[in-house]
Amino acid sequence: MLLLFSTSALAKKPETGFLDRRVTVQGTVYKFQVFVPEGWTAKKKWPVILFLHGAGERGDDGLVQTEVGLGSAIRRDRSRFPAIVVMPQCRKDGWWPVAPMDEVAMRALEQSQEEFHGDPQRVYLTGLSMGGYGTWRLAGKYPGRFAAIVPICGGIILPHSSGPAATQGSKPYEDAARKIGGATPVWIFHGGDDDTVPVTESRRMAEAMRALGGEVHYTEYPGVGHNSWDKAYAEPELMTWMVSKSLTTAKSK
Repeated sequence: MLLLFSTSALAKKPETGFLDRRVTVQGTVYKFQVFVPEGWTAKKKWPVILFLHGAGERGDDGLVQTEVGLGSAIRRDRSRFPAIVVMPQCRKDGWWPVAPMDEVAMRALEQSQEEFHGDPQRVYLTGLSMGGYGTWRLAGKYPGRFAAIVPICGGIILPHSSGPAATQGSKPYEDAARKIGGATPVWIFHGGDDDTVPVTESRRMAEAMRALGGEVHYTEYPGVGHNSWDKAYAEPELMTWMVSKSLTTAKSK
């Protein structure tokens, strides 16, 4: 009887760690990962973080996106991340700010939020490089959806762009900020010596968001190149700050 009881209890223990998941969008199946913290239980609602990886992790294996950025930080110290972390993967020929990859990210988020009892008032968005661009884009496309956003070495105008937006001065940044709205807290990170995405992208977005009167934190790392994400996700205050934000709190201000 004791053995039967032990086996039954073990069978009911929920899976935690990095879990394989799939989502179907427009008839295509996309693999993604979900990190479930130890001690997870359906008896309470959990904060949920949507993480958008960079261009180097694009593919269809559903795994490599966990090896750079937030996934690496989680592996170094899981205790710092008491949240459900959703990690979709962008296809090789895709780009987070462009359909259908933006829809894939949101569908993976919604599916995981339902499965793992996510708190709809505490959903957060972060991304690095291409994922930083995606963070700005999704936050503007779904205003009021995220309780806080953390774009890292991202921007609005692509490097070396010669399109109309590149000649409009501050307007593209102001337009992007207005779509997001001043009620969404933001913490922006960028390396001061980034030669892939100009640091001016983050500086201009910080200025545009501040003009709306919202909560804006900007951290620039002098002497750091494109890889500012390792420092950003290692910041001891970041997770505490992030999960302290909620849509309920924002609406009451």
